Amino acid sequence: MSVTKSIPVVRHIIRDSDLGSKAKGVHTRPVDLNLVVNLIEDRFSCNLLDRHLHTLKRIVKQYQFGFPIRDLVQVFKILNLCAEKVRDQDAYIQPICEILTLCGLPFLKEKASDESNFAQVVSESISQMGYLLRVPSAKVRLQLCDSIIRLYSKEPPKQEFEEYYPTSNSYNMQMIEESGVVETLVMGLALVGSQPEVKLRIMQTLQCLSRSSAMNCNLMLNAQAANKICHILNDPDPSGQLLFRASEVLWNLLDQASKKELVDQLSNFECINSFKEAFLNQMLNVCSHSDRQLRNDLLIITTSLAEHPRIPMIETGFTKLLIVFATFPEVKSNNPLVHGLKISSSHEDFEMKKIFFNLLVALTNDLASIQVLSEGGALLALFYYVKPNENPGVQDWSPAQFEELQLHALATLISVAPVMVDDYMNCQGNTRLLLLLDWCVSQDPYFGKGNAFHAAGGRGSKKAQMHYCLRLLRSMASLGEELINQNLHDQGAIPQLLDILKSMTSSTEEETKINLDMQTDILIILSSICEHDIHRKELFAAFGVEILIKLLKIDPNKFYSSMGHNKLILSTIDCIWCCIVGCYIAEDSYIEMGGIFLLLDFLEASSKRMHNLTLGTLLELCDNTKTIHHMNVWRGKNDSTAASLLLHLWKEEEKEMRVKRDMQGRILDAKKPLIGIMQDEYGITTLPASRPSPAVIDLFENSRVKIYSIFCKLGFEHLPGLSARDYATLAIVHRYLDFKVGGIWYEIDKELKREAVHPINLDLDSMHTITKHYENLGRQVAHHQTDILENQQKHDVFDEEKMYAEIQHNHKQSELFKTAWQKYMARTSNHEILKEAKKFQEEVIESSSPEKKDLSSVHKTHIAGLYTTGFWGRLVSIETTPPELLGGPFSPVNLKIKGTCRNSSTMKTGDAGNKPCSLSVK
Repeated sequence: MSVTKSIPVVRHIIRDSDLGSKAKGVHTRPVDLNLVVNLIEDRFSCNLLDRHLHTLKRIVKQYQFGFPIRDLVQVFKILNLCAEKVRDQDAYIQPICEILTLCGLPFLKEKASDESNFAQVVSESISQMGYLLRVPSAKVRLQLCDSIIRLYSKEPPKQEFEEYYPTSNSYNMQMIEESGVVETLVMGLALVGSQPEVKLRIMQTLQCLSRSSAMNCNLMLNAQAANKICHILNDPDPSGQLLFRASEVLWNLLDQASKKELVDQLSNFECINSFKEAFLNQMLNVCSHSDRQLRNDLLIITTSLAEHPRIPMIETGFTKLLIVFATFPEVKSNNPLVHGLKISSSHEDFEMKKIFFNLLVALTNDLASIQVLSEGGALLALFYYVKPNENPGVQDWSPAQFEELQLHALATLISVAPVMVDDYMNCQGNTRLLLLLDWCVSQDPYFGKGNAFHAAGGRGSKKAQMHYCLRLLRSMASLGEELINQNLHDQGAIPQLLDILKSMTSSTEEETKINLDMQTDILIILSSICEHDIHRKELFAAFGVEILIKLLKIDPNKFYSSMGHNKLILSTIDCIWCCIVGCYIAEDSYIEMGGIFLLLDFLEASSKRMHNLTLGTLLELCDNTKTIHHMNVWRGKNDSTAASLLLHLWKEEEKEMRVKRDMQGRILDAKKPLIGIMQDEYGITTLPASRPSPAVIDLFENSRVKIYSIFCKLGFEHLPGLSARDYATLAIVHRYLDFKVGGIWYEIDKELKREAVHPINLDLDSMHTITKHYENLGRQVAHHQTDILENQQKHDVFDEEKMYAEIQHNHKQSELFKTAWQKYMARTSNHEILKEAKKFQEEVIESSSPEKKDLSSVHKTHIAGLYTTGFWGRLVSIETTPPELLGGPFSPVNLKIKGTCRNSSTMKTGDAGNKPCSLSVK
């Protein structure tokens, strides 16, 4: 067939120089892919086999570095045409494989925008590549899988061609995900049943595509991948790799795909039976390192499936089979499957044992499995490891391995034992644990390896064993089973635990997280044992009150550390509630040691989350009359009292609830004085009679009812340390119960209206009267609050005026003192002023004297011979004068002071007749 027009040169094709032809001196003519398509499908040239093969070889040679994105449509059209001809001519298989090999290379782009512009073309082309699985040729199918793996996982070459750049690996992965080719591969498993090699290569491709792509995993599930893979687990496989590939694909689906969809696909007997057969075969016929690893992988997948009760594990007998292997060799069994089974101390068998422990925990999610676990002796197998590490036993485990298995068994028992109480008691679990606890606190030398996850913090000691032993005791005691707690009491657990707790609190060892956790566990165990028995509380009081007092003195700054101080202090308060409250001996001992003061200190320093439990404990202790006196005496920061602290907590609670109050704390909404804005906006909803209303739920969600109950014990009058605002808040607290009843009636009214229920007139009038009464009560309390605040304001004004009057008086006295001082200084410095002052003084004296004078009793008003400035009186003080200064008897000199000396009011020690005296005139 002649061509009249010349074939145009395609400029975006890689040049011959890049392909290496130039070096050989050979120049090839570019191939027009459209002409190739016409050549193959044209009815005149469709049978020209040799020409087709020659043209396809030219395409392979021309695009040996990859196909440009622009040409992908024509390339895959050519591939589909060749695939149709394979049925008649096997000669097309080789060219198809060569072109598919090139499709495994990164696609070529001219511009960066080509990736986004041709994204749909690339995605559809890769999808078309998957459809080539229909070609009944093993060679084509193998090459197809290899190309997809290469395109998905291989990095593009760093070499850049003229005008072309390879697409990035992330782009290739994204296009494969969007193409949905993985669904085609899953459905292709049904086409290759007679080709084990192809089936294995498809599984290898699925393994690669599902390794890091959640999207591919979900697409695989859409094609029922989990179901189909389970059905081929036991197919003949000469290579021995099919089960390995299939298990990894299932593992990837468990990790990244939808769990619900996966469980739906595996919830049938055929899948589980197939999986059971594969696991049993691998368990019994293991002979190499890789076989043991594959066995462990299957066991991990089984553990993940066992977490879902919908998987028919029991119905297929898989659960019973697994328990037989999990309890071997700790529990003797007559099952023939374990007669020839040997478990060594190799790393794989050691890991298998730990996986079996995890499997026992997973099986407890299905309550139907509990009976099977009991029959298989699961708890007995676990308790085999609950013993001192002195002798590892018949199993040849190394000390480090036995320690790790021991800790793992204890951790498993924490989850399994609470659902198998009868088996726990039959195995004498409490006795075993208390004996192990004795070994943990003994002085026997033991150095823990600390290699395992559960051994954190226990390296070089027995702390890890002690930690999990206490945690298991806590799990069992917290069940509330009287049989378990009574057995613990009979075994002497209370004094034993108190001795351990005392030694830990008295130790000078640095605080660590594991130590704090153990103290917390001990307190919870003691709380569970003593909660409902008065005699156990009395036993606790003899040794434990002092320990609780010491724990309550923890620095509040440690509450927010990440080590667990907050858990320890909360468990301490809970222990006070369970082990002290209700026993008068314990209560009196606790109060005498200052426990109420410490509780109030903690209440003041702690965060809101800790208030509820603390207030509840304090309320229970208020039944003891001594508590009230201690609360009235207590003083906190800034000399605050217990009443002011409780009112502060009330205000903080209402602030968080956004209750309508003004700046002074007065009621703004008399109809709903206790309801917060958020609760009011939520509105009234119709609820069944068995569910509590929001007003009732409010009692549990905040601590206001506890504060009100404590005030009922303290009283509402004559409380020290309260301000006017506190008394205004106290008025609301006093009427809390009335307001709460009014709130419930308000809810009843609104709910009846919402449900369109119309009461009879008599009931309607009664409801109106009741709601009106509580609304008026709210107004009365608001008026009372206003009176309190106004009286306080008047008192403050009076105190302010009194203070200003005192300040004014002080200023006036200061001015008078200043004036007197100035006059005094003037008299001492100016003789004329002094004379005038003296003259004025004499005039005043004369004016004050009576007009008729009795001459017999005239007294002189001045002192003779005085030459000093100042006003002087007749009061003198006489001091003894040393004889060596005067020499001889004392005689008056210039001053007639004999009468004055006799009338002196101050006489110091000495004989006036024998010793002279000196005169000091003032």
